[in-house]
Amino acid sequence: MTTRKHPFFEKGKGRLFTQRGRFYADFRDYRDVGGKREALKVPGAKIATQDATLAETLAATRLKELQRRRAQKEGRTVAGLPQLTPLEAFASDHLVAKEKAGKVTDGWMEGEELRLARAAAFFGADRDLSSIKVTDVRAWDEALTTRGLGGGSRRQHLNTLSNLYRRAQAEERVIAGYNPVAALMDKPSAGRGEAHWLEVHEAALLLESARLYQPKREDVAMPFAYELIATCLLTGGRPAEVLGLEVDDVSFQRQTVTFRPNDWRRLKTLTSFRTVPLWPQLKEILRAYFPERERMGGGTLLFPSYRTGHEAMLTDVRKMIDAVAKRAGWKARELNLYTFRHTYCAARLQTLDGEAPVATYTVGKELGHGGDSLVKRVYGHLGTVRHRSAVVEYRVQQHRKAKHRDRPVSEWVKALVAVSG
Repeated sequence: MTTRKHPFFEKGKGRLFTQRGRFYADFRDYRDVGGKREALKVPGAKIATQDATLAETLAATRLKELQRRRAQKEGRTVAGLPQLTPLEAFASDHLVAKEKAGKVTDGWMEGEELRLARAAAFFGADRDLSSIKVTDVRAWDEALTTRGLGGGSRRQHLNTLSNLYRRAQAEERVIAGYNPVAALMDKPSAGRGEAHWLEVHEAALLLESARLYQPKREDVAMPFAYELIATCLLTGGRPAEVLGLEVDDVSFQRQTVTFRPNDWRRLKTLTSFRTVPLWPQLKEILRAYFPERERMGGGTLLFPSYRTGHEAMLTDVRKMIDAVAKRAGWKARELNLYTFRHTYCAARLQTLDGEAPVATYTVGKELGHGGDSLVKRVYGHLGTVRHRSAVVEYRVQQHRKAKHRDRPVSEWVKALVAVSG
């Protein structure tokens, strides 16, 4: 590396130097306001300039900005105001603190990081938190709309930034109560529509399709489509909860399935640690599956992946669900694991506890909620076909006359049998 002092700078204020013919500047004397060794490049360029005159201009502009920041910082200190806090740097500290707290999943942390990166790209990485106004936040929301993000996604972005400002207040990086996101009126919101779910007879047909499903390539396919879909439909677990179940979480003796945190995944909330009934139909399916699970290899997961050569937790089963659902008349991506969670709730609400309908509070606890409010507000589907039963089950024998997409279930079953040979 070639390094040389440049007369443009005042003594001790910095220096220009070249590396492989390109100009850089050393602003470490101003590290308290974000100065460091920096490539001198014009806006939009990815690499430093090779033009000495242009380098001097860029360095002078950057030096003035750092001097302005230092003067502003000193003035804020005298006035008793919070220190200058660059958005990107504080966002990094904020994410580290959230991860140490361990209250959110790795997937959610990845989303937080993405949303804050978008904020830094829009407002500027070095933008002082106190300089971001309500009008700036509104402009960001409009920019997200232009990118095609829906109301729910935009609201998540705003909530993420608002949460960062809450930490900034707690650490006195902004004045008490300063939060331009909270002050924004008319925040975007997700469209409220009833979540997709299946009637009991539709779930029975899907499960029969999974039982008869034969993948085209067994060497790369999941050998437990039937068992996995049955576990989702008959426990109501969240996707990660079911995919992270271990063999020991299923107890035939106590007839329970337990959702607990393990090395594969965390649980969403404290109330997510729970035990649900091992319904007779699922007990039959898993009892027959356990010998096959032992033949797959070592490990603890109930539904493992061995594609990498060692046991791993599945993260994406959409292609498998599409393949099973297509045989019974559904379109690609029409069903997902959350569909099965809603379906369980609908079926469970139709079961009896003694001679009376099961309590919504009981259903809420089985879903991992703290009470029954979400069951009533979001999950409480009544369905058009009543199926009162003492247990949750989806058996095609009970619904052969019911219609699915204008055809009796019995006809769909005949077609499935024919396709499966």
